[in-house]
Amino acid sequence: MTSLRLPARTLAALAALAIPVLLVACTGGGGASNAPLPTIPSLAPETPTPAPTHPGPTYPPGCPTSQPAALGTDQKREVTIKTDKGDIVMEIDGALSPIAAGNFVTLAECGYYDGVVFHRVVPGFVIQGGDGQFGRSPDVIPDIVGSGGPPYTIKDEPVTTQYKRGTVAMARTMQPDSVGSQFFVVLDDKAAQALADPKYNNYQIIGNVISGMEAVDAIAKAADAEKPSNPIAMDKVTVKTP
Repeated sequence: MTSLRLPARTLAALAALAIPVLLVACTGGGGASNAPLPTIPSLAPETPTPAPTHPGPTYPPGCPTSQPAALGTDQKREVTIKTDKGDIVMEIDGALSPIAAGNFVTLAECGYYDGVVFHRVVPGFVIQGGDGQFGRSPDVIPDIVGSGGPPYTIKDEPVTTQYKRGTVAMARTMQPDSVGSQFFVVLDDKAAQALADPKYNNYQIIGNVISGMEAVDAIAKAADAEKPSNPIAMDKVTVKTP
């Protein structure tokens, strides 16, 4: 379902963000890397997210079939993603992108992300996941994971803040209103200069990782390819009001 370009490789990565994508931090500590930023893969899905007329056999009962309610601009949620590399805690802020934040929170609350893998890793850039259609463990479909999502997409919103290490944003294709369920976490501050390019600055930011970037780094480090052969799953995703 749910791409960017700088140097050849950076462009490839951003293009992949059209399929959600993430860059891996190369070092510990603040996660900054001395190495030049690799070509950015697309953050969009490999192909536009399909819009099936029904959820399909793996769609969790109770999950939305059309754009959910927006999260209030005065509302925040704390989303915890449990993985075998550790817990990732995100603060989702309705003031950043109310529609996208509401969509992410609703999908997390209904169990959509449980068991779904981080199917894409771009070291120094992002880690990307959220394809509950073709990326739900143990039934991941390697050839097409990254091209699926829920049976709807949501409206675009402007990006009003900067991307940085720990930023959580939604992946999308280059088509308008193409966000579904895929999202990415930025691994390195250096990725911001590419993501902020006016040509690509359309990945709705919904929040930041407030705890567990070491787990994000570990997921990135564990990948043996941009599409890992043994992707790390989100074992359980929970939501609470801070």
